[in-house]
Amino acid sequence: MKVLLAENAGFCFGVKLAVDSAIKTQNEYNKKIYTLGPLIHNSDVVNYLEENNIYAIDINNVDTLNKDDVIFTFDTHQNNYLETQEGKNLPIEHCIKNSDGWKLYGKVNTAKKEHDICIEKTTFGSLELGNYLKDKNYQNVTLVGVVSNICVLSNAVIVKSALPETPIFIDVKGISSNDLTMQVKAISILENLQFNIINK
Repeated sequence: MKVLLAENAGFCFGVKLAVDSAIKTQNEYNKKIYTLGPLIHNSDVVNYLEENNIYAIDINNVDTLNKDDVIFTFDTHQNNYLETQEGKNLPIEHCIKNSDGWKLYGKVNTAKKEHDICIEKTTFGSLELGNYLKDKNYQNVTLVGVVSNICVLSNAVIVKSALPETPIFIDVKGISSNDLTMQVKAISILENLQFNIINK
């Protein structure tokens, strides 16, 4: 038996076209996209695609897809929190990494999907969130969370700076504070900063 070794090796034309098309589509829309099953049974290429926000999904799970990106920012502190600038001014230990208070809670935790984006932030606002958003082309962004007059307000300003031409909504039903008087003041500030306040 004679074995012939091809001069060139790589994807077949069909797979190469599919991978190139997926990359082109993701670059065009600049958001998470899905393929019905993996484009290729090669873990390196699958990982490469996921690094480029392209994920394979089984046909039985298509109905579970959310058309929107969901980003969680985790207030994240270490055991030395009380020694930090924030800790000296707000001397209440909270959101210590890996503690129960740091983790997502209840229905929010249940609703979180595998491919949702999680960002740990060590202070009120997240620069990482702003850097992630600045090159995106979202039609709109909605913010919810706690504490409304601290972390939500701080993140909102960062998001507005990253996406100055994108309508940004604050859903009042999805925010809260330990001081509702301060929340009312925060909402007023956000309105003055041209955020869209909904469900007041």
